[in-house]
Amino acid sequence: MSLVADRIAERKAVSGGALIGYLPVGFPNLDTSIEAAVALVENGVDILELGLPYSDPVMDGTAIQKATQEALANGFKLHHGFEAVHAITQRVKAPILIMTYWNPVLQYGVERFADDLAAAGGAGLITPDLIPDEAKDWLAASDRTGLDRVFLAAPSSTDARLAQAVEASRGFVYAVSTMGITGARSDVDSAARGLVARLRDVGATSACVGVGISSADQVREVLRYADGAIVGSALVTALANGGVDAVASTALALASGTTLS
Repeated sequence: MSLVADRIAERKAVSGGALIGYLPVGFPNLDTSIEAAVALVENGVDILELGLPYSDPVMDGTAIQKATQEALANGFKLHHGFEAVHAITQRVKAPILIMTYWNPVLQYGVERFADDLAAAGGAGLITPDLIPDEAKDWLAASDRTGLDRVFLAAPSSTDARLAQAVEASRGFVYAVSTMGITGARSDVDSAARGLVARLRDVGATSACVGVGISSADQVREVLRYADGAIVGSALVTALANGGVDAVASTALALASGTTLS
């Protein structure tokens, strides 16, 4: 059973697929980040991806780095992530995935992290710097608690690595559309289409594309071949520049891309 995979399947039955929205917890402060996440769901986002601010975000682009640094400077602590998940799930019904680098999970304790996330109502984790070969403890903890686990696949990955990511993932496989760091781009890399095709060839039934999606047209383009479109930097920028109202209107515009006709 996977809350995330079920939601993606529900959306594919009535539209092109799922819209997944990313925001960092604690930016610009904890309460506002909760309100912004609720606004995403109320304006068409199907699955939430909440990032835990981290001092060395090697994969994140400028907009997300700036936001997470501000959250840390304002006193973000890891337990605030669980508090946010709990608060959001009391108000809207959308699966929530925590996006986190692996070191904070290790420092907190893998079993304890899994228990606290499940207790808060979270659906699982996206772990950008954890590969299946090194994920034994997380695989066991997520099996015990029923949490989803999302591993990344890149255009440079070998077919064997893609197969490992597919086998280990539950919910979806995160297809990184471009090499490098996150950030809105005028065009989504054409490598994404080829990567999703390769993931299908090794058994993926749910693949979502992220890194660089910033418009309804790009959402629509991605959903012609993938199961979900992941948007991060465009939403973070909207929140930074215009607050909750801006992030809500941006989400609404992006959600219009889930209709393929």
